[in-house]
Amino acid sequence: MTRWLDDQEQATWRAFLSATRALMDSLDRELQHEAGMPHAYYEILVRLSEAPERQMRMSELADACGSSRSRLSHAVARLEESGWVKRQDCPTDRRGQLAVLTADGHRVLVEAAPGHVEGVRRHLFDRLTKEQVAQLRGISEAVLAD
Repeated sequence: MTRWLDDQEQATWRAFLSATRALMDSLDRELQHEAGMPHAYYEILVRLSEAPERQMRMSELADACGSSRSRLSHAVARLEESGWVKRQDCPTDRRGQLAVLTADGHRVLVEAAPGHVEGVRRHLFDRLTKEQVAQLRGISEAVLAD
């Protein structure tokens, strides 16, 4: 039996969808304009910058970014063309490949980060109270919990 949403749940769901789309569209547009990359590419650079030796197995990077392996492979190919990421064979698994953040990729990330963080602050955190920020974190963690 279908558990239909009541009026309040429907309004909440639609507000959530609209808010997350608007936030991600704004951040994506700003990163594209200011740094010449979409948000998905920025996230790849961030993940690599935080990884040991600034490298990750492609499969792990796809999982970390919530991306399919084919979509991630396409994005890494574009980042390779820009000279921001390079691929290497995995020394412990002949079938695996590593994505490695290059010095140019790190420089681009360092240059893009202040504008992106300002956008996140302006479009999200500046609009919320400290209590709402805590609630948003709790809600987000609850949704992500398995």
